Amino acid sequence: MSSASRSSWMPGRRLNSNRTSMRPRGASRGNITVVSHDDAYTFALRIAYLNYLLQPRQKRKQYVAAPKPAQRSHTSVTELVGQFVSSGSNSIKLPHGFQKPLEKRLKNVLTGKEPMQGFNDSALKRSFAEAYTAFTDKNFQKSVEKDRKLEPYVLMFYSSATKANQKYAQLTSATDDSWKETADRHMAMFIRLVAQTLRDQGHDRDRPELMSRLHTLENKLLTRDQNLSLDSAGDGGSYIEVVVPLSYDVKDMPLVLTVARIFGRSNSEVQADLEANRQIWTEENAIKDMKNYQQKLASDAPGALRSQDFDLEDAFQEWKRAEAPHLSQIILDILTVKPELAKTSTAGVDKSLPGRPQSTFFGEEQSYSEISKAISSPDGSILNFDSSINFGSLSLDDSSQAFDEAVYTFIPNDARAFYKAILKDCMTYDQLHADPAAEYMPLSQQSKDLLMELSVYWRLPQFSRLIAFIEVAVKKFLDGEILAEDLVVVMDNAKSSEMERKKAPHLHQYNLGLLEIDQSRWTIHDFAVYQHTLNSLYDALLRDLYNLMLNCYGSKPPNIGSVMTLLEEHVQPDPAFSAKPEQAQEFAAHLTEGLRRAATDAYNAFVHEKLPNHASEWEFTHVVELGRAVTKLSNKIQKRYKNLPEVMGVKIWQILVEVMFPSYERDAQHIIERTIAVAKEKEMEINMQDGFDLYKELVEMRRTHHAALPDKPFEFQIEELLVDFVWRWVRNAENVMVEVVDGAISQDSFQVRTDDPNKIPTDAERHSTSVVDIFLMFHQTMEQVYQLEWDSDVHHARFMTALARSYAAGIGQYCEELEKRFAKEMDRPTAQEAAANKTTQEKFMQYAQYARDAWNTKDAPEPFQFYPESFVKLNNIEHAMQELDKLEKAMNVDACAEVLRKAEGLGKQQPRRPNKYVFTIKVVEAEDLKACDPGGFSDPYVVLGDEYQKRLYKTRIVYRNLNPRWDESVDITVSSPLNIIATIWDYDTFGDHDFVGRTSLKVDPIHFSDYLPREYWLDLDTQGRLLLRVSMEGERDDIQFYFGKAFRHLKRTERDMVRKITDKLRAQISATISHETLRNLVKGGGIGSQVAGLWKKRASTMPTVTTASDIEGALQPLFHYFDQNFAIMKQTLTDATMLAVMTRLWKEVLQAIESLLVPPLSEKPSSQRPLSQKELDIVYQWLNSLFEFFNAKDDSGSSWACHKMF
Repeated sequence: MSSASRSSWMPGRRLNSNRTSMRPRGASRGNITVVSHDDAYTFALRIAYLNYLLQPRQKRKQYVAAPKPAQRSHTSVTELVGQFVSSGSNSIKLPHGFQKPLEKRLKNVLTGKEPMQGFNDSALKRSFAEAYTAFTDKNFQKSVEKDRKLEPYVLMFYSSATKANQKYAQLTSATDDSWKETADRHMAMFIRLVAQTLRDQGHDRDRPELMSRLHTLENKLLTRDQNLSLDSAGDGGSYIEVVVPLSYDVKDMPLVLTVARIFGRSNSEVQADLEANRQIWTEENAIKDMKNYQQKLASDAPGALRSQDFDLEDAFQEWKRAEAPHLSQIILDILTVKPELAKTSTAGVDKSLPGRPQSTFFGEEQSYSEISKAISSPDGSILNFDSSINFGSLSLDDSSQAFDEAVYTFIPNDARAFYKAILKDCMTYDQLHADPAAEYMPLSQQSKDLLMELSVYWRLPQFSRLIAFIEVAVKKFLDGEILAEDLVVVMDNAKSSEMERKKAPHLHQYNLGLLEIDQSRWTIHDFAVYQHTLNSLYDALLRDLYNLMLNCYGSKPPNIGSVMTLLEEHVQPDPAFSAKPEQAQEFAAHLTEGLRRAATDAYNAFVHEKLPNHASEWEFTHVVELGRAVTKLSNKIQKRYKNLPEVMGVKIWQILVEVMFPSYERDAQHIIERTIAVAKEKEMEINMQDGFDLYKELVEMRRTHHAALPDKPFEFQIEELLVDFVWRWVRNAENVMVEVVDGAISQDSFQVRTDDPNKIPTDAERHSTSVVDIFLMFHQTMEQVYQLEWDSDVHHARFMTALARSYAAGIGQYCEELEKRFAKEMDRPTAQEAAANKTTQEKFMQYAQYARDAWNTKDAPEPFQFYPESFVKLNNIEHAMQELDKLEKAMNVDACAEVLRKAEGLGKQQPRRPNKYVFTIKVVEAEDLKACDPGGFSDPYVVLGDEYQKRLYKTRIVYRNLNPRWDESVDITVSSPLNIIATIWDYDTFGDHDFVGRTSLKVDPIHFSDYLPREYWLDLDTQGRLLLRVSMEGERDDIQFYFGKAFRHLKRTERDMVRKITDKLRAQISATISHETLRNLVKGGGIGSQVAGLWKKRASTMPTVTTASDIEGALQPLFHYFDQNFAIMKQTLTDATMLAVMTRLWKEVLQAIESLLVPPLSEKPSSQRPLSQKELDIVYQWLNSLFEFFNAKDDSGSSWACHKMF
C-alpha cells in the first residue's frame, strides 16, 4: 500500500488522550527508545542462548560390567520376571476390562486368526492353549480383575508354557533341556501380544513405563539375555544414567539458529558472539536478573512495572500477585538445571532492601533445604514444591546493590521497545520466506517460540505482547508491507485465544486473546498505544476505502471486504476506539461526492461509446443501446452490493441511479425528439418496431427509476412522446382488415373440420377456418397492444376503441360476404316454388299428380337439397358471436369506456349532436298489395334506396301473398336528413319484375333526438300500405358502440340466414296446413279419396266420418318432409344454430295454424269465413300432433320443443 494512495483524502483528526501522564519502564522513561538492529540481535541471542542452557539435560544409559559375570539358571526366571513387572505404581497396573480383549487375542492365536507374524507355530499354539485354559478359570479371573496386575498373567503363562513344552518333550522322549529355551521364547511372544493389545486400545500413551518394561523384557527373553532386570544385582553388572554434557555448538541450539536466520547472521558469527559472552550470559546472571526483578516488583521500584503504570491500583496488585508464582517457577527451573546455585546462602542483600516483604512460610535456610529436597528427590519431581516461595531471599552476591538504576544481563532497559523491534524483524523474515501458495501466517512457529521466551524472561504482560503485535502489524500495513487481508489475520490471531501448549510458559494468561483481557487491567501506556494505533488504522482504512470505492462502478469490483472487516469488526466496535461523529459525516459526504463524479464519468463513457457524434445519425437503436448499458450497469452494481447496500452510510447503488438515470432520461428525450424531427424533415418514417423496442426499454428504465427514486418523477412522458407509433400500427391494422377478411373467406372451403369422416363432428368442429382466422387476427392485434404494457389508461382505452372500430368493420364485411354467398346458395327454387310460378291449370294438374302419387306410391315430395357449406356459414356466424363475447371480455370494454368518460368529461355533459347517426329501419309487413300474378297473388319483396338512387337494402321474397311479412332490418349511417324510398316489386322467374308500389320516408336526426323508436304505416302510390319501424342511435367513437354494432350485425345475419332456411320449408307447411286440406278432410275421407273420386268421376253418396288417423294422416307428408330436412341439418348445424332454425320453423307452423283460425289483422274486411266446430277440432288436433312431433325425443333423449322458446 503506497503512501501516494493515502494522500487522496486526509481525515482531520488528532489523538487527544487524557492518559498522557504515563511514564515508560526503565531508565529511559522520559525518552522514546530507539532500538538498533544489533542491539535487538544481542538481546534476542541472550534469551535464545539462555533457553539452551536451561533445557532439561539429556541422559543416556551406560552399562558397567562386573568383573565376573554370573550364570543364570532357568529355575530363577519366575522370580526375575516377578521382580521385573511388579510395582505399586498406577502406571504399571493394567486398565480396567483388559481381561476380555486379552482372551480374544489368545483365542485368535489358537484359531489361526491372529494378524501378527510368528503366532502360527504349533508348539506356540500348545503353550497358548494351556495358558488360555488357565486364564479362563473363574478364580483366576476374579483375582486379576481385582488387582489389575500383569505379574499373575506372566507367571501363569510361563507356568503353562513350561508345562506344555515339558509334556511334549516327554511324549517325544527328548533327552536335552531345549524345551526350557522354547518356553522362554513363548513367554516373550506372550509379552509381545500383551503389549500390542495395550497399544490397540490406546493405553500405550498413559502407561509409558509399563510399555517400556514390556518391550525390554520381550527383547531380553528373545535374545536369551542373562540380565532380565535393569537393577539386577545377581550378575555383578549394572546400567547407570549419565548426563550428556552440553556441546555449546550453535547447531544444537534451535532457538539460537532461529535468531541467526531472522537477523541474517551466519552460524560462525553467532558462535563467535556466544564464545565471547559465555562468561556473562550464565545461569547465575539469569537467576540474578529474576531475583532483582522480583525485588523491584515487590518494592514498587523502577526496573519493573509499578503501580503508577496502571490506571487502577487493583490492576497493579492483581498483576503483582499473578507474577509471583511464575517468577518462582523460573527460578526453580534455573536451580533445577544448576542445583549448585541453591547451596550458596547469604542474606546480605535481603537485609539491605527496605520494604521488601519477607516470606511468612519459609526462612532463608528452610528455603534452600526445600529446593535441595525438590531437586535431589529420586524421581526428580518438583510437583510437591510450593511455587509461592519467595526467591527474593536467595542471593548470589554478598554485597548490597542499589536498584535505582536497574542493570540486567538478559532484560533490556525498555523491554517493550526491544520486543517490538524483534517482533518486526520476525514478521519481516517470515513474510519473505513464506510459501506464496500457502495462507498468510504472520509468524512462524519458530518465531512464536522465540517471542514467547522473550516475553517470559522480560516479564512482558500478555496484553502488552498482543498490543505490540497489533502495533507492528498496523505499522507494516501503513507502510504498504502487508495487505488489508493480512492485517485481518493478525487482528483475528491477536484477539482470539491460543491453543494451550504441552508445557505452559511461565507467563500469566499466555493463551488468552486481547478481547478476553479486561482493558481496565492494561497499563496506561499500552492503552494509549492501542488507542493511537486504532485511530491511525481508522484514518488509513478510510483513505483506502475511499480510493477503492471510486472504482466500484468499474468492470472489476474493488476488494473492500478486508477493509470493511477491519472497520466493522476490529476498529469501530472496540471500546478503546473513539471516533468523532463529524469525521464519519465528513467521510460520507466526501465519498458521496466522489461516487457521483465516478457515476458521471461512467455514464459519459457510455454516451461516447453508444452515440454517434452527429445528430443526423441518431436512431432509436442508439437510445435503446444506451439504456441497456445503463440498466446493465445498474443491475450489476445492485447485485454486486446486494449484501452490502451501504458503505459507511453511503448507498452505492442509490448514488449511481440518482446520477445516471436522470442524465439518461434527459438525453433520451432529446435524442428521440431530434430523431423524429430529422425523419420528418427527410419525409421518412421510423420503423414501428424500433419505436416499440424503444418503449419497452424506456418502460423498464422507468420501472427501475420508480423503484430506486420513488420521490423523483421520470424526466418526461414516454407515452406522449411515442404514442404516434402505436397509432400508426392501429391504422395499419384498420387498413388491412378488409383484406384479411376477404383473404380468410377466399381460402375457406366452408367444410366441417373433422379428422375422421366417419366420426360425428362435435360443435367445436362445425365451423370453418375463416371465422377462426379472423378472430385469431383480432386477438393478436389486441395482444400486441397489451404486450406494450402502455402506461397510460387513456391512450390504452383509445387504442382499444380504434381496434374495436376495425373489428366491427371486419365483422360487418364478413357478415355481408357470407350472407351473399348464403343467399346465392339458397336462391335455388324448390319443386314447390317452381309450382307456385305455374298457371292455375298447371297447379291443379301438379296437385292432382301429388295426390295420385300419394295414393298409389305413398312417395313424399323431394326436400330442398341444402348444401353443407350453407349450414357451416350459419355456424360461423354463431361462433363469431361467441368469440365476440370473449373478445369483449378480454378487451375489458366497460373499463375502457369508463376511462374515456372520466378523461373527456362525458359523464358531466353529453354532446347534443354527434357527427353521425345510425338509423335502424325494420321492414315489418305490408297489407292489401296489388295482385300481379294471374292467380290473384304476388311474390313481393322490398327495395330500400336513398334520394340519390343508391340501393340500401333488399328484403327476401314472400311468395303468393298480398299481405306479406318480412321482419327484416338494416342499419343506415347518416350525418344529415335523408329521404328513404321504399319500392315493392313482384318477383317473376322469367322476364322483368312487376312494380307493386312505392312510398318514402324522411329520416331526420332532429326528429329522433329523443332516441325513441317509431312505427310508420306508409301508403303506397298504387294500393295497400307498408309498415316500417325506425329507431336512431348516435354514431359515436365509443368502444361499447362498436361492439354493439358488431353484435347486431352478426345477430341480423344469423336471423336472415335462419329465415332463408325456413322459407324453403314454408311452401310445404302452407300446402299441408291449409283451408283446402281442411275442407277435403271435412267432406270426405281425406285428400287422397277426394282426388281419386275426381279422376274416376264418382261421387260419394254416403256421409263419411273423419277419423283421427285421417286427421293425422293429412300431416304425414309434412312430417316426412321435416324428417328428411332435419336429418340433413342435424349432420352439419351446431346445437345453437339448430335451435335457432327449429325455433323459427315452429313460429312458421304457429303462423300457419293461426291463419286458419283467425283472419289477418287489418282495417279492411276479410273474406275468410269462420271455421266450423268440426274444422276447429281438426285444427287443434293438428296443433297437438305438431307439438308432439316437435317434442319427439332423439337418440340422446332431448327434444327441440322442450326449449323455453316453444
